[in-house]
Amino acid sequence: MTVPSRIAAVFESLRSRGRMAFMPFVTAGDPDVSTTVELIRLLRDCGVDLIEVGFPYSDPIADGPVIQASYTRALAKNVHLPEIFGGLKALSGESIPPLLAMVAYAIVFRTGPERFVQAAQEAGFAGLIVPDLPGDQAGSLYDLARSHGLDLVSLVAPTTTAQRVDRILQSTSGFVYCLSVAGTTGVREALPEELAQQLGELRQKTKLPLAVGFGIGRPEQIDSLRGLADGVIVGSALVRYVARLSEPSAVPRAQVIDEIAKFARAMAAAAHKGA
Repeated sequence: MTVPSRIAAVFESLRSRGRMAFMPFVTAGDPDVSTTVELIRLLRDCGVDLIEVGFPYSDPIADGPVIQASYTRALAKNVHLPEIFGGLKALSGESIPPLLAMVAYAIVFRTGPERFVQAAQEAGFAGLIVPDLPGDQAGSLYDLARSHGLDLVSLVAPTTTAQRVDRILQSTSGFVYCLSVAGTTGVREALPEELAQQLGELRQKTKLPLAVGFGIGRPEQIDSLRGLADGVIVGSALVRYVARLSEPSAVPRAQVIDEIAKFARAMAAAAHKGA
């Protein structure tokens, strides 16, 4: 009997209770790696189910202005891979939700796929999301990740053709990252009406959980996905709060941390309402 991955096990547990998964995003090194580690512990305590960790990159493919700005702040402080991996190792032995690395393939390639995957495993990651690696060409990285016990999560956009979806799903594990809109990340007022059809078509093609990202930033948007998706991914809405930790402000750091916690708890509660 095949043992499910850490990511798959989370979705299976939530699905058995009629709940959706909530996965927030944080940028590694914004404002510094020690704060990133602190935020991961905070998010765990707020009841999130998985955590996406963005690796700063100077030319991100799918990230909107909020997340791009967070990458710029981190890179301005010269955050490097060894610092990120080393910092996250501080969480070793703690009860932490599965971590997924959102990383540009240029970083993986420059480091060397074998070396990067090994370092990610040692740092405690459970999966990789590589947005600029075409899913239908991801076979070798998929095999490498799986050999180290990591999932490789691929993205499917509204514009992805049915033929490409079929090829993408052959090299995807853990869950399918479903983009609610074509374009870049960022909070939007409403999710597109076509999203339900997109998710329904994917349901016919795979048994993998479907997690929706891009544009989600309020609890009521999670409500609109109930019964359609297995999880939601929230990035820009949370990164906006974290950005305040880098700004000269009269708002005390403790107050910003408290606001992050309140936001995370509200989003997790919305995801966990059940059908």
